[in-house]
Amino acid sequence: MRVLMLSWEYPPVVVGGLSRHVHALARHLARQGNDVVVLCRHVAGTDAETHPTSDRVVEGVRVIRVAEDPAHLLFERDLVAWTLAMGHAMVRAGYELLRDWRPDVVHAHDWLVAHPAIALADAARVPLVGTVHATEAGRHSGWLSHPLNHQVHSVEWWLANRVDELITCSAAMRAEVAHLFEVETAAIHVIHNGIEHREWQVLADDIARMRTRHSPRAAPLLLFFGRLEYEKGVQDLLTALPRIRRSHPGTRLVVAGEGRHLDELEEQARRTRVLRSVDFVGHLPDRELSAVLAAADAVVLPSRYEPFGIVALETAAAGTPLVASTAGGLGEVVLHGRTGLAFEPGDIAGLTSAVRQVLDDPGAAAERATVAKDRLGEAFDWTGIAEATEAVYRRAWVRPHPPFGRPKIATGNAFGP
Repeated sequence: MRVLMLSWEYPPVVVGGLSRHVHALARHLARQGNDVVVLCRHVAGTDAETHPTSDRVVEGVRVIRVAEDPAHLLFERDLVAWTLAMGHAMVRAGYELLRDWRPDVVHAHDWLVAHPAIALADAARVPLVGTVHATEAGRHSGWLSHPLNHQVHSVEWWLANRVDELITCSAAMRAEVAHLFEVETAAIHVIHNGIEHREWQVLADDIARMRTRHSPRAAPLLLFFGRLEYEKGVQDLLTALPRIRRSHPGTRLVVAGEGRHLDELEEQARRTRVLRSVDFVGHLPDRELSAVLAAADAVVLPSRYEPFGIVALETAAAGTPLVASTAGGLGEVVLHGRTGLAFEPGDIAGLTSAVRQVLDDPGAAAERATVAKDRLGEAFDWTGIAEATEAVYRRAWVRPHPPFGRPKIATGNAFGP
């Protein structure tokens, strides 16, 4: 099949897990004999002089990376305007592509590419498939209180209702999307994210180096990695850390990632007198991340909201014991007592108890980590995920869609009755 995929991030432009998902899916679809084109962007803040539009084949995938237009728009300040401008650039590049190449299907990844994906599917007269990776309401615990929340939610609603086939990465996300966007649950396909765990093999010397760097006195070492946003729950882990250190003196924490909440998290660590026990290391290259993953006694994922939780798979690939909340897809990825230990989102006592259990019984924790790693090839193999996605492409057809009015915005909590 000829597949046109649109994503606002694609390596080396990495914002979150979506980039890894689209990258792996595109490559595996291409390996299975499909003709895959990915329409994406350069890093934000560039322009057509510094980063002109490029069109090249990388790892069997044709990647068209569009240049930003001259307008002074910033992602951080002008989100919707910036997104519309990116979409306009993608539409122009897509129209140029359609001059001599016509896809069998267009696949949109999240709301930021809704406008160009819908426009190009209409222009090519082919089915539109959409994957909803997260929702605005979910990221804000159900509250859509500001105009920006309304705008993003309404575009998500439009994409979910306009596509010809809809995919989510977990059953939890399927229920969330069906509720928020008034879509029949049975019409939504659940296709999990995957992991290429062989990429996470690491040398013993690299593991020892990371252990020495972050825990020079051989004290217990915990790790969080991911975006530093409220919904990731790092604040809960910092709240639990003094309690963990009381029962396990000297315990240290590595926080790997970037995000808007960095300053607040550093201030919290300072206020609770654990700042010297926490290493905020920012975004780590894959080799360093895999090494610190293998060096840690446990990875802690305290998410308040998590559509899937690809970091849990990466933890399993590294063979590291996992403690995670049951938020969203994490509750499907982490099997409590079998592949890790789980606790309710926001439950500081439950988080503390689970970490203590791992540190108290490293043998049992290692056994759970082994089960988690063995399970990767059964449930989260990218070859099977690409095959399942291609099956959705093949069943998709251009459905009649009525004109859409503007969706209603919840005045209370969107997850309420």
